[in-house]
Amino acid sequence: MLLISQVFPQKLIFPTKMSQESSNSGLTDAQKSRIDRNRQKALYLKNSKLVAHPYAKSVEEGEKSVIKIHGSRFVDSGGGFLIEEEVGEGRNSGNQPHGNSEEQHIIDEAIDLPVTYDECVECADKFAESYLMHHFDYPVCDNCRDNDDKHSLITKTDAKKEYLLQDCDLEKREPPLKYIIRKNPHNVRWGEMKLYLHVQIEKRALEVWGSEENLRAQHELRDEKREKSKIKKYNKQMKQLRMDMRSSLYDRTSEAAHVHKFGPDSYNESDDTYTHTCLTCKYTETFEKM
Repeated sequence: MLLISQVFPQKLIFPTKMSQESSNSGLTDAQKSRIDRNRQKALYLKNSKLVAHPYAKSVEEGEKSVIKIHGSRFVDSGGGFLIEEEVGEGRNSGNQPHGNSEEQHIIDEAIDLPVTYDECVECADKFAESYLMHHFDYPVCDNCRDNDDKHSLITKTDAKKEYLLQDCDLEKREPPLKYIIRKNPHNVRWGEMKLYLHVQIEKRALEVWGSEENLRAQHELRDEKREKSKIKKYNKQMKQLRMDMRSSLYDRTSEAAHVHKFGPDSYNESDDTYTHTCLTCKYTETFEKM
């Protein structure tokens, strides 16, 4: 059996209260008072950290968190649910004395948030929230919402083509029209679509063009310009084709190059062109005068 003196050959010195008092005997009164103040301050900080939070739930004592909403009392089950307290339970059941200083925090009244009601333009009823009001700022309740007719949606491309609107008319003109974004139903890899409310697009078109007659006149004018452009492009292509065919019939092996000598010009009213014929080889050339 090993003795302590064999394991620890050196003499162990344990500080005692007597040794501490003897070590402090050489201190001055000012140093002793400062040490005492520091000790009191350390004890105060230690005790302040050990004070429980006033709203903390005491599990050891079996207390329950009770919430009072509009006169009804609910008990927090601890699992995310509020259980309505039965009659006879709670503070007045005799389990806990009245005026307990450590009783749990109770919410006496619910918070009242201000609610703004809008008037439906279809039925004139008041409503607090609706799909059209949330996404498009259009005051129509969900009961009067008609997705197929009155409140249908239109893509940005169709709105610009049908009502002759530009991006600035939709996004810059006050107030900017609100829209929702949806994936393209034809191909998910294509870009997303911007969907506007049809009635708001019609109203914006009337603001831009003034009336439906002006919008219709603009459609007719643009259709007429489009047809003229097609005819002009067709005539230009046919003219180039005739020139290519005539140049392919030219005999490049002849010794002397033929020089055309054209006669007087004749005007063609059908296509607004001029024609003249060579007096030697009867070659006919059609051209336009600037």
